[in-house]
Amino acid sequence: MRPTQTGQPEQPWTKRRHSTALIAGMIAPLVLVLVGCATSSDGQLAAQDATPIVEKGFIYDEAPYPEAHASTIVQLSDGRIAASWFGGTKERNPDVSIWYVVQESGIWGEPVMVATGEQPDGSRLPTWNPVLYQVPDGDLILFYKIGPNPREWWGMKIASSDGGATWSAPERLPDGILGPIKNKPVTLEDGTIVSPTSIEGDMRDGWSLYFERSEDGGKTWAATHYVETPEGIDAIQPSILFHEDGRLQALARTRQGNVAMSWSDDDGLNWTPVAATVLPNPNSGTDAVTLADGRQLIVYNPTAHNPETPGKGYRYPIRVAVSDDGLAWQDVATLDTEALPSGYAYPSVIQSADGMVHITYTHNRERITHVVLDPTRF
Repeated sequence: MRPTQTGQPEQPWTKRRHSTALIAGMIAPLVLVLVGCATSSDGQLAAQDATPIVEKGFIYDEAPYPEAHASTIVQLSDGRIAASWFGGTKERNPDVSIWYVVQESGIWGEPVMVATGEQPDGSRLPTWNPVLYQVPDGDLILFYKIGPNPREWWGMKIASSDGGATWSAPERLPDGILGPIKNKPVTLEDGTIVSPTSIEGDMRDGWSLYFERSEDGGKTWAATHYVETPEGIDAIQPSILFHEDGRLQALARTRQGNVAMSWSDDDGLNWTPVAATVLPNPNSGTDAVTLADGRQLIVYNPTAHNPETPGKGYRYPIRVAVSDDGLAWQDVATLDTEALPSGYAYPSVIQSADGMVHITYTHNRERITHVVLDPTRF
């Protein structure tokens, strides 16, 4: 391992001086009004006794760059929560780099730059979509992408044995392996790691889901076949859920106005053809997790397409929904509603060892929001 050379930002971060729990306490009355609701099957909002939101706040207030996006969140081996995202002048610009931060005793530290797109000749390319994955009883891995665009990018990774204090040298993934494209890998009972990924072609080539599996703790990977799409659904950026009958379910972003799904009954080797769920999708990323009580949870934008922009829609509001079977879903919390130009997007979600649900997402492409939910309240 070697310390990551982060360089010095052009201007200091504005650190968060207060626990997000204290911030949540100050905004609780407003949150109760905005998010203390659930959506019934007919789409009507019904009041809940208490909001499930326990904490809410920005990971940082100011940064040495104007734009941030594509956050990821993880619980480290020592129980702390960590997050990462890409930040720079604008998505696709060469200065866009990967940033990382750890929360200590409820307070987020100062984010540090841990990866760039610097090439051997000294030139730079943008970085994309970091994904944090804590190997059980092993290293913390940060997967990310480098390339001029999502059609030409390639997979990279760095690893840390000390919770992100130091990182290994950047390593390019083998040809044909992109790593998790946006959302976290999952670990099966036998230790097999299944990584959700996808490719993005142009409108002619479409988008395709596939998965990468490792049976040796992430040392080597094998890619599955692309998931069939007989209905012409263009899907990317899947998440993986566990069901009591042993099946895996993938939920993914699409161009067609609904979240897509696919199922596997052989530990992620083969997957059913892509089909639509009942959940709307404005061509924006989602993330999902299986809760300890067996319920499925998704964070998503509950909007579809705008008539003026076929294939795209508003990325607000942002909501949380739960399901017993992965088919019928009920909204249980609204996290943000204000109509902002870039909305609220690219959520990442985990359930920590204490049972709380941690969510991060992009706030208007400017900051990263962190929310903690109590799932016993929905």
